[in-house]
Amino acid sequence: MLLKTIGKSHFLSITFLCVCINAGIAQTETTKKPNILFILVDDLGYHDLGYTGSRFYETPNIDKLASQGMTFTNAYAASPICSPSRAAILTGKYPARLNLTDYIPGNRHYGPHPDQKLASHPFELFLDPKETTMAEAFKSSGYATFFAGKWHLGEKEMHYPEQHGFEVNVGGNASGHPAGGYFSPYQNPQLPDGPEGEYLTDRLTEETIRFISKKREKPFFALLSYYTVHLPLQGKEEKVKKYQNKRQQMPSEGAAFDQQNQTFIKNHQDHPTYAAMVESLDENIGRLLQALSQSGLDRNTLVIFTSDNGGMATSNIMDQIPTSNAPLRTGKGYLHEGGLRVPLIFRWPGNIKPGSKSKEPVTGTDLFPTLLDMADQAFLPEQHSDGISLKPLLKGESMEERSLFWYFPHYSGGLGGRPAAAIRQGDYKLIHNFECNRNELYHIKRDREESADLAEKLPKKRVRLNKKLQNWLGEIGVKLPYPNPSYQPEKQ
Repeated sequence: MLLKTIGKSHFLSITFLCVCINAGIAQTETTKKPNILFILVDDLGYHDLGYTGSRFYETPNIDKLASQGMTFTNAYAASPICSPSRAAILTGKYPARLNLTDYIPGNRHYGPHPDQKLASHPFELFLDPKETTMAEAFKSSGYATFFAGKWHLGEKEMHYPEQHGFEVNVGGNASGHPAGGYFSPYQNPQLPDGPEGEYLTDRLTEETIRFISKKREKPFFALLSYYTVHLPLQGKEEKVKKYQNKRQQMPSEGAAFDQQNQTFIKNHQDHPTYAAMVESLDENIGRLLQALSQSGLDRNTLVIFTSDNGGMATSNIMDQIPTSNAPLRTGKGYLHEGGLRVPLIFRWPGNIKPGSKSKEPVTGTDLFPTLLDMADQAFLPEQHSDGISLKPLLKGESMEERSLFWYFPHYSGGLGGRPAAAIRQGDYKLIHNFECNRNELYHIKRDREESADLAEKLPKKRVRLNKKLQNWLGEIGVKLPYPNPSYQPEKQ
């Protein structure tokens, strides 16, 4: 009856119009800007997860996340220490280029120790406001921006997250660890206390879920920067007991002692409290993913999971060592693999193949241009000048080989690390030690333990990589460590 009333030609026109409208709606949905949930963990080692080989820690939710997206087996932090690594992620620039090369404030109040041969020049004590951060880039593109957790990129409020593109800041300030511990009261001016005994990792997750679940017209960029698993070692009592019982079923192993650096090196994972902290982290990752699923946001949300540096596996106090990065060498504060290698996961249903892996060496400076590219935003090449987009890898394509660089001109205190710079090119990695002006050369693919120094066996390779490293240091314009005027060599 309707067809007779309006006429066939008019009916076909209306039908065509409806199809176009529906196609337009579908196109709008498929081209809609993705939400971005960036999860950054503090001091989580590469082997601290089930999917990367841990047999003591239990991480079923993170393992599931890894199975749903792409994992990177050669992902590196831009620094073995937190503040410079975080600055590199947010700016796309190497810490050396930013002159932010140590944790803030470093040891500037104490000066070089008499037993340290070298001294380092002053470095920046805040993230320069002239830098355009990842958050500022997304905010200018119409994103709602959110930050929760550890900031550690400036000691004054003028350098807190709100001044770097984040519209909301929950808990981010000068502190590199929870001032009041992991249980409320937190003693954090940027985070109101919860009920007594509330766990910080749970609270930061709850705040993030509240933000991402809010109905809004804008897409969101949320950076959840957990304080965990950084010291102090504090876990929920029932979980600590669980892992105490688990440890009793394992063979007892000690820690090796590094005579040169006067530190203990943990070569096995068995700390019940640290394991409890990892499990709480994992449970909260599960809560986040469930919230995305229940709100229907999961299919248009790019999730990134990584750590700011390698796990803390060395200390001059044996009982304070949380984890082991074995078979990777050493840990936080060193330019060995244990200090730099980090887990990295990207998940975006329908855009990244589930269960895919990449062996390509990538680093923290790559995350800025990658997120812009994945969200179809314009690049800022003068800003993220030390990173490249990993989108081709995430799409299953290949990329040209390139070199990665590191510069850490400091002593890492009780961790034992010493001033050094490094380069990785292909499967080879060279570490230049400033104290003795000596180079170490390793084939990372065959020798991930970095136990076989090839510097003497492959002199041409050593010279070539060292020249490239020194040219990079010159191009950046770094101020190299210099002889410590107060150095007092130990009397024999």
